[in-house]
Amino acid sequence: MEDAVSRSSVESSSTNDDYVVVNGEPKLKITGDINDLNDEVSQSSKKMTSTLTPSSSIGADPQSPLSSVDNVFPTSQSTGAIGEEPGSGDCKGRSMSLPGSRDDGYTTFNGVTYLGCALVNAPRSEVEIYRNMSILNEQSKQAIPIELYIPRTSEGNVRTNGVVRLVDPGTDTDIACYKIHRILFCARGPADSEEKMCFAFTCSHGDTPDSAIFQCHVFRCELQEAVAKILYSFATSFRRLPKTSVRSASSISEAEVTAIFSVNLEFKEDDGKGSYSTCPKDKNIFKFRCDYDKKIVISVTQTGNKELRIERCFGLLLSPGRNVKDGDMHLIEMNSMGYSSDGRTYSISGNWDISEDCFKVLNSETPKDTRVFLTVAVDLVICGIQEPVRFGIETKAKIFPHSERFWYFTKKPHQEQFFVKLKLNCGIGMPKTETDSPDVVQYEVVEVHSQTQIDRQKAGLSLQGLKHNRRMSEGLQSPQDAEEESDGDEPLLSGSGVVSKEVTDDNLLEAWHDVLVKWHQNLSQRPKPVQQLAKKGIPEALRGEVWQLLAGCHDNSELMEAYRILITKDSPTESVIQRDINRTFPAHAFFKQSGGLGQDSLYRISKAYSVYDEEIGYVQGLSFLAAALLLHMPEEQAFSVLVKICFDYELRDLFKQGFEVLHLKFYQLERLMQDLMGDLYEHFMEMGLEIHMFASQWFLTLFTAKFPLFLVFHILDLFLCEGKDIIFNVAIALLKMSRKDLLALDFEGILKYFRVHMPKKYRTEEAARELMATAVAAKVTSKKLKKYEKEYITMKEQEMQQEDPIERMERENKRLLEDNMRLEQENDDLAHELVDSKLTLKSELDEVQDQNKEMKTDLTKCRKLLKDTQEEKHRLEVENQQVKEMCRKELERLESENSRNTVIVTDYKQICTQLSERLEKQQTAHREELSRIKTLVKSCETCSKMFDAEGKLNLPEPKTDPEKMNPKIVDLQQQIRELELQLAQTKLALVESECKTQDLTHSLNAAVTEIQASKNTWFTKTLNSIKEVANTHTAKKDPKD
Repeated sequence: MEDAVSRSSVESSSTNDDYVVVNGEPKLKITGDINDLNDEVSQSSKKMTSTLTPSSSIGADPQSPLSSVDNVFPTSQSTGAIGEEPGSGDCKGRSMSLPGSRDDGYTTFNGVTYLGCALVNAPRSEVEIYRNMSILNEQSKQAIPIELYIPRTSEGNVRTNGVVRLVDPGTDTDIACYKIHRILFCARGPADSEEKMCFAFTCSHGDTPDSAIFQCHVFRCELQEAVAKILYSFATSFRRLPKTSVRSASSISEAEVTAIFSVNLEFKEDDGKGSYSTCPKDKNIFKFRCDYDKKIVISVTQTGNKELRIERCFGLLLSPGRNVKDGDMHLIEMNSMGYSSDGRTYSISGNWDISEDCFKVLNSETPKDTRVFLTVAVDLVICGIQEPVRFGIETKAKIFPHSERFWYFTKKPHQEQFFVKLKLNCGIGMPKTETDSPDVVQYEVVEVHSQTQIDRQKAGLSLQGLKHNRRMSEGLQSPQDAEEESDGDEPLLSGSGVVSKEVTDDNLLEAWHDVLVKWHQNLSQRPKPVQQLAKKGIPEALRGEVWQLLAGCHDNSELMEAYRILITKDSPTESVIQRDINRTFPAHAFFKQSGGLGQDSLYRISKAYSVYDEEIGYVQGLSFLAAALLLHMPEEQAFSVLVKICFDYELRDLFKQGFEVLHLKFYQLERLMQDLMGDLYEHFMEMGLEIHMFASQWFLTLFTAKFPLFLVFHILDLFLCEGKDIIFNVAIALLKMSRKDLLALDFEGILKYFRVHMPKKYRTEEAARELMATAVAAKVTSKKLKKYEKEYITMKEQEMQQEDPIERMERENKRLLEDNMRLEQENDDLAHELVDSKLTLKSELDEVQDQNKEMKTDLTKCRKLLKDTQEEKHRLEVENQQVKEMCRKELERLESENSRNTVIVTDYKQICTQLSERLEKQQTAHREELSRIKTLVKSCETCSKMFDAEGKLNLPEPKTDPEKMNPKIVDLQQQIRELELQLAQTKLALVESECKTQDLTHSLNAAVTEIQASKNTWFTKTLNSIKEVANTHTAKKDPKD
């Protein structure tokens, strides 16, 4: 958040009694009053006094200013050193004792470590200063040991000059100096955090609120008490700071003639009423509206001692962007020029035609939270100076819609101060005294500097000697980045874009077909047309095959087999891999689902590589490259290509030795920018933008993390075909195609452009093809890169030579100690592993021996069981033979019985048929006889009465007298009854025989069916085979018989 008071505090009494100290006591803020902080210092001093020896013990002069503890507060290093004898040899490296003499007027702190600085927008914000303190404290491995000099008064004297000094303890030279009245805010780290040993202050650069920039400088002590003493010293200095503003100007030698001009710039817009109204300004950013005619008004006032009169304005110029070349400036039509009524201010005004094409950027609405640069220049002809003097003002603007209205914004002009260094022109016979006429040309311009340029140079060069110690940080995020994350413009998600597999150029497909056929015939030699075809882009349907051929792993069974083994092993970075997988290609459907097929495959590949490459392991960014490969080939093949890229194409070298090779790549890219795009390089240097801030991801992920897939795949085509140097071609092409946009942006805008707008610029295939064509045509040769590499090595060697040998030896010793500790730790780990392995092997050996005994017992049982089984088999074979013989005999018996039964059934059928015919004949004769008798009976009157109407016999029971009956008749009747009984029995036997006949018929049919079925069974087949063998055997015996 921007502090509204901070910028205005540059000209106010920001460092007087309103000075702010934060965390002077845990959970305590002190504003103006430092009594509580003083109490804490007193308490810590009492604790430390017991460890200190008298001043004579260190050979110090009692009258020396440094012999008093009030002037020198020992920190973690000085405390231990004070109590030692001068001859003690325990101290190594730089001296930890207090020096015998220092500049008077300072409070000195030894053993302070400088962690670095960062640009901030809100210099009085606690959140801002704590965030930078936390970030820089994490990157403290290569921090700089210093001695901190704080003036005891802010007014200064000849020796102190009211500045805070950072001194190199080895060479006793100043590393950096900060004027005390420029320090706006001071804070210590929270007591319950890792920054409790740290403190920081913010410092302003620039004379005006509009031109001011702010830096946060962070330090660390190893004793927490020392932090309170340092804050107490700052507070003591600020209590006596005078309320009068201190003049901020560069030190200029009195021997030089310097003219100082104050230039005011303002813009006016057409108000639609025939006049112009002043454009509002928010801080140092002008606010324009589209499609309004504008007027530029410049006022020049001389403020220096050397008075020079302006004769006329030679030209008024304007251009979008900054660091604009003279030839790119556009002339503006001037309306008026001349001095004001008081004769001190020279005013120039000109009409700005906003409809011209060259000003299109300044007439187009800017996106949210972005702004554009513009440069205004005025050429003045000044009496007494040989050539026209140009004053160039760089400022920023935001362009709003035509209907926008502005409320409550300042309309003060933009102010800039220029220092014109002049020298007498002694070579053309002109007068050399200043008493001569001012109209005579006496001076020539040596250089012209603005106050903004001077302040930026101070900010950029104050710690120039520390730049070689900077270390790339993967997790470091500048405060500007944090603010950009909160805006509405979201960056392009990785994995965005659709790549079509359709190819409209039949000739291209035919060419690739011919090349692949030839290539498969001889895999060891790459066909010549491949390079030209790869520049056009490999067809999507062929990429998987061609990438494997280019990488030389088309059928690498060793790597694929190794992959199947590696995925079964554990990796120490599994949690990191799992976290990165969810952030890889979230815009692609294949990797979008958590726990889906794509994420599982990507997890296995990343895990397998971390186990395969033990030296590097898993590194952030590797998953993006693996994901791009997975979209074109199976897991095993993608792993093989990934290994080839990391080893054969030397991608893994970028992560080795503290990113030394990566820093070389940054230097090479910076030199290419300097040679090919000097204006853009100068713009980046002016803004303090370093190459690693935007290019580290390009090199480490091969552009796969941010750009659309169509462009990513085309870059991988060229990378696999032509090698690692193609990264420079693509980087130069990206910068060249975005050059105009980048020149018009400030620091925050450039970072946001690289993060958000540049990837979105290539979402169409046409834009991506244009970029790749530019990359292929870029003039980046291996010879030039080799030259830059030699320069980098030479520069590093010179830095090593200029470095203090003691510090170098200390650093080398520290590195060796760390290596020794690491190796000892590894040795201990290996020893533990060896002991564990021996114990494990012994336990496993015992288990194996037990298993061996059990197996021997089992073997004995198995042998016995085998013997029993063999005996059982022999018995079963004998029984089988017996069963076969019995079956054969039974079969013969059944066949003979079957034949006999068949004959019986046939005879029985014949008998039954005859009996049936006979019965039918008898029944017919009986019915005829019965009919005849009935006819005869009916014809007799007497007999007819014996029958009823239905023809049934109806006789009265005769009354017979046994005595009167004839015995013959009785016998006959008896015979008749017997015959009737026999007839009934015969009929009953006939019915029974018919039933038996039916049963036999059914049994016969069932027997026939069973016989037919039995012929198809295995038993029948076995019996048939036995019969055939028996018949053959019998046939062989017959000749002998």
